[in-house]
Amino acid sequence: MRFQAIAVWLLAFAVSSVYGTALTYKLDAAEKACFYSYVDKPPAKVAFYFAVQSGGSFDIDFSVYGPGEKLVMDGTKERQGDFVFTAQTVGEYRFCFNNEMSTFAEKTVDFEIAVENEERTQLPSKPGTSPEQTSAVEETILRLGGHLSTISRNQKYFRTRENRNFSTVRSTEKRIFNFSIIESLMMISMAGLQVFIVRFFFQGARKGIDERMGPALGTLIAHAALLPHSTCPLHSPLPLAPPYRAASMLTMFIRLCIIE
Repeated sequence: MRFQAIAVWLLAFAVSSVYGTALTYKLDAAEKACFYSYVDKPPAKVAFYFAVQSGGSFDIDFSVYGPGEKLVMDGTKERQGDFVFTAQTVGEYRFCFNNEMSTFAEKTVDFEIAVENEERTQLPSKPGTSPEQTSAVEETILRLGGHLSTISRNQKYFRTRENRNFSTVRSTEKRIFNFSIIESLMMISMAGLQVFIVRFFFQGARKGIDERMGPALGTLIAHAALLPHSTCPLHSPLPLAPPYRAASMLTMFIRLCIIE
């Protein structure tokens, strides 16, 4: 029984001819790249899968041409695609990616091109084996193959999502770092500007006070010089007062020398 199962597996892989190419290509800005696959036994199923892993807005233009430059399919600003079409003509099929819409962004694209001939060989009948049993085993194998294909495509999809999310995280981290640097520079600049403005105001106020009080103080001293020696303290020896006592001395001069 085990030998029969192994034989059925080998026959299932032998009845259909499948060949494909899985590549990762990096497109420069404003670049167009094309890849080719040859179909020699139509009708054949051609599977075409691609996903933009990094760069720009994760989108790309694509087009598929058959023999004689016949357009099979195309799309603009697509992030990923999974297509299957039937090739009815013998010849070379061209799969192109176009990044001419990007001026600076480079883009990394994962893609896979698979060609499957649909010819199937009839399984030989064996004594003691009914056609229904053979058909059931074959259908089970085909279902398993379909499930494996689905799992493979889901893995590719999750890989694409992971790469895009990681790229978004790196971009956000870079923006936060740049914003922090700019914010720190702005805070330092504002602090320096505030110090400069405060110093400018104090220097201007001191200069204005000196200009206004100078003539008044001179007039006060002149009037005080005309008063008797016993009344005005200007004629008595006074010690030099520190600068912070200038206001109190000025008040004393006014009270003793002018009011009296």
